[in-house]
Amino acid sequence: MNEELRRDIRQAEARSQYDTQCKRVLAHKIILAWIVRHTISEFSSFSLEEIQNCIENPEISTVEIEPDIHRGRKQAEKISGLTTESSLPGEGRITYDVYFSLYLPGEIEYRRIYVNVEAQKKYNPGYQILSRGVYYTSRMISSQRGTEFSDSDYDSLKKVCSIWLCLNAPAEIGNAISEYSLTKHDILPGIPDIRSAYDKISIVLVALNEKKDSFNELTGMLNVLFSMTMPAETKLTILDRRYHMDLAPDLKEEVNVMCNLGDLAIDLGYERGIQHGLKQGLEQGLEQGLEKGLEQGLEQGLEQGLEKGIRQGVQSGQDELILSMLRNHISPEDISHMTSLPLERIHRAAGSAAK
Repeated sequence: MNEELRRDIRQAEARSQYDTQCKRVLAHKIILAWIVRHTISEFSSFSLEEIQNCIENPEISTVEIEPDIHRGRKQAEKISGLTTESSLPGEGRITYDVYFSLYLPGEIEYRRIYVNVEAQKKYNPGYQILSRGVYYTSRMISSQRGTEFSDSDYDSLKKVCSIWLCLNAPAEIGNAISEYSLTKHDILPGIPDIRSAYDKISIVLVALNEKKDSFNELTGMLNVLFSMTMPAETKLTILDRRYHMDLAPDLKEEVNVMCNLGDLAIDLGYERGIQHGLKQGLEQGLEQGLEKGLEQGLEQGLEQGLEKGIRQGVQSGQDELILSMLRNHISPEDISHMTSLPLERIHRAAGSAAK
């Protein structure tokens, strides 16, 4: 196996581990409560603590949702596991990132809402995410046969909600949240509007772009949580100071692990990029060296190219971190204290971005 293939395999493995750890962080009740409060209208007036108490824990990742089986397991603060599979005869199998149910207190009885949360690294993965959301909610509806209703008892269907967190949204979209649901449109008026009969499906797209300003609490918090440029300690500080999130020790540790795996994936990407750059540099150096002297061309070309590339890479990384923290309303003085960068360096980065 050649070295380039080894590097590719290591990078793919690091990315996979990072994705899995993101789901573990996402599955904590405090994170899910934030998402639910800002995306599901029935819970918009609830406190975060109240929402956490409404989250029912199903088994995640190890149990298929069959049309005649519904099993659950409760834990204190976290949705245990990483994914949930849905398998129905003739419909194939799909895997959810996080799948759970919410209980909405009512005057007579509790209402149950099934929720699926998906994290997407790409806003444009080659298909419309909304179309996939339609498919997922349809499966969440059909999987209720034999569990929530049987025969013709369709009024017992429970509402389903599929929430898609789309990282790295295009700059023209930035940070945005949209909901898609069923509505009534009268072609010839006269039929009563019984909303409870059709208010069964909700698909929410949350576009995230940490390079753009966010004036919404949810997109701001999620951009900090899943930032690939922000160190773990900085994330935890911002989540505490700006978003007043008193994270449990186990969640703090999982955020640390997520950041470390993210750094590993980035480092392997840099390593691959450097090797590719060296290869191109050698090819160009050889070509120039044949014309102007092989040894001198290679030595100077590689030395200058590596020095400039490393310098620009470090500066670019620092700029991204500084701007991300400024967008989260961290003062230049606090940024200097957290990162050990001179105050002049922070002002220079902010000034360059403003031009």
